Amino acid sequence: MPMQPLPRRAFLKGMAIGGATVRIALPPLACMFNASGTAYAARSGVPGESASPKTRFVFWFNGNGIPERYWIPRDEGAGYSLTPCLSPLARLRDDIQILSGLDNPNGQTSGVGNGHQRSMSALVSGAKYTGIGAGGASIDQVVASKIGSSSRFPSLQVGVCQESFGSSMQRNMSWSSKNRALPPEVIPQKLFDRLFGTLDDGWVNRKRSILDSVRGHARRLRSSLGQEDSRRIDEYLTSIFDMERAIAEFPAEYARRVEQPEAGGDPRDYPRIAKLQSDLLVHAFASGQTRVASYMLTKCQGLTRFPWLGLSFARHHEYSHLGGPHRQRQQEVMRDICRWHVEEFAYFVAKLKSTPEGNGSLLDNCALLFVHEHAEANFHKNSGGAVILAGRAGRLMPGHHTRVTGTFGDLYRTVAAEVGASIDHFPTSYGTIPAATG
Repeated sequence: MPMQPLPRRAFLKGMAIGGATVRIALPPLACMFNASGTAYAARSGVPGESASPKTRFVFWFNGNGIPERYWIPRDEGAGYSLTPCLSPLARLRDDIQILSGLDNPNGQTSGVGNGHQRSMSALVSGAKYTGIGAGGASIDQVVASKIGSSSRFPSLQVGVCQESFGSSMQRNMSWSSKNRALPPEVIPQKLFDRLFGTLDDGWVNRKRSILDSVRGHARRLRSSLGQEDSRRIDEYLTSIFDMERAIAEFPAEYARRVEQPEAGGDPRDYPRIAKLQSDLLVHAFASGQTRVASYMLTKCQGLTRFPWLGLSFARHHEYSHLGGPHRQRQQEVMRDICRWHVEEFAYFVAKLKSTPEGNGSLLDNCALLFVHEHAEANFHKNSGGAVILAGRAGRLMPGHHTRVTGTFGDLYRTVAAEVGASIDHFPTSYGTIPAATG
């Protein structure tokens, strides 16, 4: 163990070619916490830095709704049966809760725009679609305004799907205020550079590692640490190097903006990109760079194809509306698509759970909300919506499925309070959802 405990905000430091100073924030180490799992008092001079592990909030979105029969459990309580869509969460069922029965009132109203645009605005902001964008700030930005100011990034907007179909309302889930979109970063190279910094031409061209400049400091630090912390630093640096290599393997054109795929075109390798984006976001949480994020895996009314699922004769939105003699096939296809959505969410949750922090893991200090702009996809249904709520921040009590009465706004206020971002008012919120907490 080191002579003195490390502050929670500690860095590996070095000098890059060209004289730029490199600072890589460290992950949670055992020597940063006392025996009760509380962080030692910070000595970094950061005003208001808490001695307790920070809570984090993630707002996760997938478009085009769900097939309710394959997604929502029929039974309630701790012994509920996992549906085909939720099956990827089997090993994480004690870390998640399923809440169904939520209404999206302002998504049900008539007005400008189509059903997806109206539902999306109401889902993320509680407010009606303006014809341009969301009618107010999205819930992730409301939370960020409460707990994000002391972080390097008050919030991060992460995406995967690079299609550009539709209006701003369909392409964005984060809104700083009425009609002011915060686009998701869908290119891993750019998200990596944002977190670690563009240092010199060698790094920009992926010819050197960001770690080259900090290896000396890392070696000296490891020599002063206990075996567990030394291992954590090795694993942490290896994970950064693996992300670098994964990014370097992408074709050069991936680093540029990709326009809407042609009708018969094959999309980018979204599963590979999704996992890399999840890895980067876990790093941002572990290193204390942000406490709030939105994650847009697919777009609202998205037109993605799914060749990795063997589905390429139509696009996502078209699959969601197959009817008549194709109704059963539509449900089965949507089942398989939504199961892939949940697989990617499960990957992210498992990464958080495997990252130690204090006496537990990052997941113990997180609240992750997984939502869609509709319930049953084929009918643009805005009542009886279902969500996955993962993590144990505050008084969250995972491990069950509960049918509730209330609105998405009620749930948002409930969860926000558990991450330290109490909200007095949110559009269409009339109370809270007690079933989500202990």
